[in-house]
Amino acid sequence: MDAHDNQVLDNQVLDNPVLDPLAAVRAPGDPGTDVYLTGTVFLDIIFTGLDSAPVRGTESWARGMGSSPGGIANMATALARLGLHTSLAAAFGDDMYGDYCWDSLSDGEGIDLALSRRIPGWHSPVTVSMAYEGERTMISHGHEAPPPEEPAPQCPPPARACVASLTPGGPRQPWIANAARHGSRVFADVGWDDSGRWDPADLADLAHCEAFLPNAAEAMNYTRTSCPRAAARRLAELVPLAVVTLGPEGAYAVDSARSETAEVPALSVDALDPTGAGDVFVAGFLTGTLADWPLADRLAFASLTAALSVQEFGGSLSAPGWIEIAAWWQHAKSYDDQDRAALRRYAFLDDLLPAGTRRWPLRRAVPTIGFRQSG
Repeated sequence: MDAHDNQVLDNQVLDNPVLDPLAAVRAPGDPGTDVYLTGTVFLDIIFTGLDSAPVRGTESWARGMGSSPGGIANMATALARLGLHTSLAAAFGDDMYGDYCWDSLSDGEGIDLALSRRIPGWHSPVTVSMAYEGERTMISHGHEAPPPEEPAPQCPPPARACVASLTPGGPRQPWIANAARHGSRVFADVGWDDSGRWDPADLADLAHCEAFLPNAAEAMNYTRTSCPRAAARRLAELVPLAVVTLGPEGAYAVDSARSETAEVPALSVDALDPTGAGDVFVAGFLTGTLADWPLADRLAFASLTAALSVQEFGGSLSAPGWIEIAAWWQHAKSYDDQDRAALRRYAFLDDLLPAGTRRWPLRRAVPTIGFRQSG
């Protein structure tokens, strides 16, 4: 298969998605964009297969390595692979790293980058991630992008939903309130607070959000609780829907608007690289929410997409598509390698997943970038 054939198949993937999860809720006059995101795109370089953390003064060899777009690209790619029309506003350097990330997201994943910009002379941020013992350690380098020549709009374009990343210690983000005021459903997550303050004031923008999806440590730190479920209940006083990921224990959600809770156990998988799993979880949950699925189904689907992602290298390019989800479900029903009670939680997939298959695989992280095409 030559480069031309590859491009034709890539175009078929973008133009003919396997499944549109929002088909039942789409209506004339709806926004053309399903999800709007903004944030920083990194080039991720991931080392896996490390037996332990690197030791000072020694050299460690990894058994595996991959490169892929990272940062906000993790969630944007996960959303696009689930069939949502995704718009990303981000800065890209004009170096080879920036070229690779731009092409991977725009040409490879069909993400709309019309609101993104290329910056001459600005180098792309880079993160090196080391995966070992079921966790990962990251080292990042980058400089703040120079301001655009024209101020960024205070309100993003019309979209069904927006994803907001709250920044510990950072300023309020006026676009969040404006987006909500104009009809977008806002889903928020939050970064780790290196200062250790965990100031509840950092969560002030939750007043404009529909859902908040922190991990257990973040939720407990912000609420001063010692139990992630108690933390979720406390957060549900600030936002209609609080979802807390529990790592190997699964996930727990409190919908205060409907007086409903749900919890799902984690799936048993062999984790290769946990980079970006939280972003994939948010993408899965957001997809189910926009499709108007029951809360427990949304929680289970998000947990499944995150579980599948950790079995591949990288953050963005580890995100599963519908064919991979369907393949997992067929395998899970045929083999006795999952808890049968837990699997019953996924019976809703029978009425959702595509019956056909597609031969062309999803793009995956590669050991290096810039391979030259032969022929």
